[in-house]
Amino acid sequence: MPANQKYLNKSSWQQFAKISSGILGGYIITALLHMSITLWLPYSKEVLVTSIISFFIVWCFFLIIPFLFKNGWKVWGLYMLISIILYSIYSCGNQNNPFI
Repeated sequence: MPANQKYLNKSSWQQFAKISSGILGGYIITALLHMSITLWLPYSKEVLVTSIISFFIVWCFFLIIPFLFKNGWKVWGLYMLISIILYSIYSCGNQNNPFI
């Protein structure tokens, strides 16, 4: 059964924004999230081992999120804001850790 045309996106730029934010932005957020978790939790080796599995699951979640929005560029803005917050958390934790 084909999709209803009124629900499909007509702009190719919006489609590009949604797909690229899902792939690239989702990957960046997932990587920064796992890097921040390894710095803030006391069991960093165990987190690194389980992050191989959880990385893919979290990335799939962030791949789906942009398709729930109407505007793909707003998703890019949201993902960049989340990335900046996670990077600041990572950089603050990295300064306190003398072994890195």
